[in-house]
Amino acid sequence: MNGLRRRFASVSLRWRVALAFGLVTTAVAGLLSATTWQLASSYMLEQRERGATNQAVVDARLVADSLRRGSDDLPTLLVGLTGEPETAVLLRSDGRWTTAGRQVDVDSVPTLLLALATSGTPARQRLELDRAPVLAVALPVTPEGDLFVRLVPLTELDRTLRFVSIVLVAGTVLAGLLGVLLGWWTARRALAPLTELTDAAGRMAEGDLGARLPVRREADLAPLATRFNDTADALEERVQRDARFAGDVSHELRTPLTTMINAVEVLRRRRGDLPETAGRAVDLLGADVERFHRMVEDLLEISRGIQVPDRHDLAPVDLGIVVRNVPASLVPGAVIDVPEPSPLVTADRRRLDQVVANLCDNARHHGGGVVRLGVVRRDGEAAIEVDDAGPGVPAELRDRIFERFTRGTRSGRNRAYSGGTGLGLALVAQHVHGLGGRVWVEDRPGEGARFVVALPEVAS
Repeated sequence: MNGLRRRFASVSLRWRVALAFGLVTTAVAGLLSATTWQLASSYMLEQRERGATNQAVVDARLVADSLRRGSDDLPTLLVGLTGEPETAVLLRSDGRWTTAGRQVDVDSVPTLLLALATSGTPARQRLELDRAPVLAVALPVTPEGDLFVRLVPLTELDRTLRFVSIVLVAGTVLAGLLGVLLGWWTARRALAPLTELTDAAGRMAEGDLGARLPVRREADLAPLATRFNDTADALEERVQRDARFAGDVSHELRTPLTTMINAVEVLRRRRGDLPETAGRAVDLLGADVERFHRMVEDLLEISRGIQVPDRHDLAPVDLGIVVRNVPASLVPGAVIDVPEPSPLVTADRRRLDQVVANLCDNARHHGGGVVRLGVVRRDGEAAIEVDDAGPGVPAELRDRIFERFTRGTRSGRNRAYSGGTGLGLALVAQHVHGLGGRVWVEDRPGEGARFVVALPEVAS
């Protein structure tokens, strides 16, 4: 029972509502069909039995009159009383049976029915003769024990009732299907605001801070849309304010950073004139200043790209050209794998170039270098794959490495590298999501990591 409940709970709410409508409609239609069947079958059978009984009473009087007169045309009378086809009449007179119409074995008539009629009580009974339903009506004809039996076929009535039952069953099934469709339509209309809310929340989670809900006139839904839009406005304002703050701070730091970089370069050129201790200090200072400079540039780029790119910045981009134009210093000795013709995507070329450069730079410093840079088609999407020679990325870190200021495990070859800012992959994720694509990391066949950037492919 619990397993059935869990299985039912796993079904979507829309289907559960549709199935509930279908079950209720089927139950109501089934109840009405059963009631209709009971009333219709009882009425038609009662009318048939009453008509057959009245006819048998009239026929029995005619036979009784013929017997009292001692008429010789009794067999002819019996033939005339059969009336409709498949009807049989039986007369027991002086212990002998005379039949007319349909050939019937007298022994197949129930003895209890004959016994009741012999005792002076009219009797009738539904039975089956030769696999055909019939109604037997037995009446006493004379006090001496003569009997008249009329066997009326019920085949047409049986066919009519079968047809009615098929129509009622088909109507019940059709009502259930219509109930499911009605439930699906009703659930779709009722859950439309929830679907819009889910879509809007998903777009916001992907970085589209301009996602809003349409304000409906319904009194129950208007407050929800208004509250969501107010919250989204506040969130967008907060994010924009933080982005402006980061951009302003980064911009203000560029001037003193430039001065520091120039000063370090001057000290490096005169390193030979400095004591050994001072020289090592200049080297450490230069490395940290360069890392600080890269961090400031990345922060500026993140603050500029906090929103989805403007549509006028997007254009068809050939991924083959993007991959082939990667500087050789980023992919020394790597295999460049591009199909012909290479796929096209709609993107901002500058941001896409930066995405590929950041992934290659990440592979060079943290993954032992790029061994393959390729373009493939995956499930209707165009993808760029960057394979490195490192130990791979643990499953528990594959989502975290795309967060800001998160650093993955460095390969043994680059263990001494400390110039990363922890913003390169975060910038990759932001640009890719802004372009409507996806980015993830998986295991490379053999050993190492494979970073995949997938974007919707457009027709050439």
